[in-house]
Amino acid sequence: MPKSPFLAAFATVLAIASGCATEQQMLQQQQSTAMDAALQRGRFEMNCPTATAVVLSSDFIQPAIQGGPWLGVQGINRLEYTIGVEGCGSRTTLVVMCQQGSSTCFAANPRGNEPQPN
Repeated sequence: MPKSPFLAAFATVLAIASGCATEQQMLQQQQSTAMDAALQRGRFEMNCPTATAVVLSSDFIQPAIQGGPWLGVQGINRLEYTIGVEGCGSRTTLVVMCQQGSSTCFAANPRGNEPQPN
């Protein structure tokens, strides 16, 4: 019977862990917000209210600073999307950063990446 407490503890840990969202699930949950941010910026910069967007890639970025709770130093998890915006005869690529758990994102146009004609 010594294995019984171990199995109960293991089952408890699995039950708790299954309630947590995976990195891929977090990226999926935030993707529409990132797309909206990219579309707003792309449509403005291209002067094209009918522009459309597509996600080219996405990545879960862990904090650069991870001191642990005992040091009181914690970074933030970020979700990064590379989104292509196209319309009115031109297209551009934007990098969108979202903070995990936030409802806002920031769309940045990489330096030298001005909207290009198709």
